[in-house]
Amino acid sequence: MNQAKVKRVRDLVDGVLLLDKPVGFSSNDALIKAKRVLNAKKAGHTGTLDPFATGLLPLCFGEATKFSQDLLEADKTYETVVHLGQTTDTGDTEGEVIDTRDVNVTLEQIHAVLAQFRGPIAQVPPMYSALKRDGKPLYEYARAGITLEREARNVIIHKLELIAYDAPMLTLSVTCSKGTYIRVLGQDIGEALGCGAHLNALRRTQVGPLTMENMITLDALIAHPEPLSLLAPVDALLASFPAVQLNAELAKRFLNGQRLALGKEAVTVPSAEGRVRVYLDDKLLGTATLGEYSILAPERLIAFTGN
Repeated sequence: MNQAKVKRVRDLVDGVLLLDKPVGFSSNDALIKAKRVLNAKKAGHTGTLDPFATGLLPLCFGEATKFSQDLLEADKTYETVVHLGQTTDTGDTEGEVIDTRDVNVTLEQIHAVLAQFRGPIAQVPPMYSALKRDGKPLYEYARAGITLEREARNVIIHKLELIAYDAPMLTLSVTCSKGTYIRVLGQDIGEALGCGAHLNALRRTQVGPLTMENMITLDALIAHPEPLSLLAPVDALLASFPAVQLNAELAKRFLNGQRLALGKEAVTVPSAEGRVRVYLDDKLLGTATLGEYSILAPERLIAFTGN
């Protein structure tokens, strides 16, 4: 006799998990694993890390998913090891070596080349990427041996510093804008040095205001007796926004989607216009835009259940 499969009941879990993604896991694999451990109903990540990469992968649960886009747009910091003298078809250690050259570069040459890549630069996205063409990811074309023309995209390298050089390994720290491919950066640096290169290792250390402090591994999450206690609050994603405190009456109007003229209220407002996080006491209500004449326009609101 066949028994009906019982559907697992997921919990309403709100918060942010700062996961230290291990090598060999896709970002989605890591998310699914963490979601299962926390028995969470709704979850999402804030930008992918390649399977060979490790480090900070903020995972959003419940109401935090409303603000994940902010981290997708945020600057990111990485530490990477560039293997000079070898080029692979993927730009990292997961690919096949397609070119090998001698490495005869000096520290002076390295510093000169790194200077060329600071600031606004143009990058051609790699074929081994999730960017889509005609509804199909570029990596599927690449695996079929097809190379397509790709338009260069403008990105910004805010910081590019040499940490160590032990030939042929070049260790760098990079802070960059959204959309930057560190694999492409490593390859381009190798070409500028005349020897080619691929990434030997990549570790993300910061996403927007979030750092490696309080990061936890998947193994530690699984083994923890109270994994929900490891979640940071939803507003951890919004730490870079100024805060606005409302009273109970204004908070009610705000949650109903009303624009508020704070200049006429006894509310302290930030000196600059722009995006803010809004509170009633210590309870996050959502985000808003503070405009001219201290007009507060609701943006993304927290859904509250119960009292």
